[in-house]
Amino acid sequence: MKQKYIIPIFVPHLGCPNDCIFCNQKSISGQKKEMTKEEVKKIIEEFLKEIEDKEGDKEIAFFGGSFTAIEEKKQEELLSVAYEYIQKGEVNSIRISTRPDCINRTILKRLKQYRVKTIELGVQSANDYILKRAGRGHTFEDVKKASKLIRRYGFTLGHQMMIGLPESTRIDDINTARQLIKLRPKMVRIYPVLVIKGTKLEKELNEGKYQPLTVVQAVETCKELVRMFDRKNIDIIRVGLQNTDEISDPNYEKSEVVAGPFHPAFRQLVESSMWYDAILNKIKKLNAKVKEVEVTINPIDVNNVIGHKKENVQKLKDIYDVDLIIKQDEAIKQGKSKIEVIKTYNDFLDE
Repeated sequence: MKQKYIIPIFVPHLGCPNDCIFCNQKSISGQKKEMTKEEVKKIIEEFLKEIEDKEGDKEIAFFGGSFTAIEEKKQEELLSVAYEYIQKGEVNSIRISTRPDCINRTILKRLKQYRVKTIELGVQSANDYILKRAGRGHTFEDVKKASKLIRRYGFTLGHQMMIGLPESTRIDDINTARQLIKLRPKMVRIYPVLVIKGTKLEKELNEGKYQPLTVVQAVETCKELVRMFDRKNIDIIRVGLQNTDEISDPNYEKSEVVAGPFHPAFRQLVESSMWYDAILNKIKKLNAKVKEVEVTINPIDVNNVIGHKKENVQKLKDIYDVDLIIKQDEAIKQGKSKIEVIKTYNDFLDE
């Protein structure tokens, strides 16, 4: 299987017609200057030099702003540079992220000309009140129309959603996932809301008008969403914002995060917690007081089964007095497991 490489080009806040309550793109990306075609070329060249697998699948991704809301001439300037590398066979595809109200037939035809393959829509919520509360400037009807058009024109559709928006409940977040599934995206990103410096949300936090989710609350909601998307074979390409100098622990001096469910290994917390639930459910179905259990898994799953800082192993020991033994087997499909009781309490007492 070919290695997949993403060459990220950040165009922070360029083209965005709205100031969303949670957003400060220049802080999030750590990038202050405007993106030019010369800078795009420089970034691509540097990434291509560093890529080890020259036969790997390489994709240029324009992140950060609402790409299709950028002035048309600027869009074509940036896309033309990326397209050169596709024509030379050095890059396989282009990906953009944009707003659902900045998609129409004319825009999609233009993107086709430059061989854009994937379009990710910043959806955030399926609840129109919450979208308005967050200052998004579009409705969920815009999301539905844009999603259908994108698929009709043969692009790969991606969605980005947020949990913990102002006045959004866990039920709202689960309903957003349910509504997105109906629109048949190929991939999804799930972002818990973090309070970033210089945003309207920071002001609301300071005024006591907004209470961010805790890490535990965010993990519990994301677990349910991941299960929902997994059941429909929708690829979950990110859970939580990527850890950078700017997006890091609020106590770190360079961090732009003021508050919220930040964790450097947030996705691992979610996946580890899902494994913990799965193992515990299997143990409970064994109809025996278990002392020692062996779980056989694919080597890829080891870290998640053990848990962040061996949390799952410790919790099973502390709460249920169960010793967890991990066995690796490449024949086991990733995400699957085989469980076997090595010792029950009766065995333990007989020793």
